[in-house]
Amino acid sequence: MSAENHSWLEHYPVTLFTIVMGVSGLTLALRSGERALGLSESLSMGAYVLTLALFLLIASGYALKALRHPQAVRAEWDHPVKLAFFPAISIGLLLLSTATLPWSMGAAHVMWLVGALGQGVLTIAVVSGWIGSRAFLHGHLSPAWFIPAVGNVIVPIAGVKLGYIETSWFFLSVGLIFWSVLLTLVMNRLIFHDPLPERLQPTLVILIAPPAVGFLAWVELTGEIGSFGRVLLNGAYLFALIVAVQLPRILRLPFAMSFWALSFPVAALTIASFTYAGAMQSQPHRLIALVLLVALVAIIAALLIRTSRAIASGAVFRPE
Repeated sequence: MSAENHSWLEHYPVTLFTIVMGVSGLTLALRSGERALGLSESLSMGAYVLTLALFLLIASGYALKALRHPQAVRAEWDHPVKLAFFPAISIGLLLLSTATLPWSMGAAHVMWLVGALGQGVLTIAVVSGWIGSRAFLHGHLSPAWFIPAVGNVIVPIAGVKLGYIETSWFFLSVGLIFWSVLLTLVMNRLIFHDPLPERLQPTLVILIAPPAVGFLAWVELTGEIGSFGRVLLNGAYLFALIVAVQLPRILRLPFAMSFWALSFPVAALTIASFTYAGAMQSQPHRLIALVLLVALVAIIAALLIRTSRAIASGAVFRPE
């Protein structure tokens, strides 16, 4: 392999796994929409195949990087911002497990077991890294730190269907506890300290994800919306409105992999809206869900085009 190819592989970023999160979210959102409208699940099936292919491609690339350039993987792990993106690997697998359930319970079960174990290990490792011997500054904190917490609340969505009730309660509890802690820290950082760097501005959209996914996990575990479910869903809507005000400014920024932060949170809120609309027979929520689904399809299409161009130009693999 040439020196140029070695350099390309050395800078293969862990943030690429956020693509899997986004396209997995699209798969599940399309399935929710198809079921709500009584349509065949052909579009979601196509998105599922794309998600599976992307996961295998991205995971293979990163595994090769780990074999050939372990020091580069270690450098990402030691990076105060990139550290939070490692759980995107296990989150991608958990989402794939959820998407696989209707077609193969056995395959979904294996994916879920590996994803849940990986999420648990990565949560402990990342949090241990946060509170360990190295010091973090306020400038290192961003909404991307929610990613480890979000991963935990995803576990019950497939876990309940697979029969892991107590395990699912554990992961939901961990996720909601860390979300409440990190929300306080992140809001403090956003209000009282310097603005986020341009490359991290799109991660503001991640604020939507924890309450939206938490709502889905809560409904899965309890079998009902309940008062707490309403709090979570409306909290997600609040963050969506806050982010919507910031979005025109964010969309004018140069493209970076952090723009994939726009995808999964919108997908989670879309699915949550369809879930609430179905449970409560709420036409306003059904309309919200349909509008969000259209926006999500546009977002994913634009991100795939921009990412393909960035990969072709080599911009994704340049050292930061």
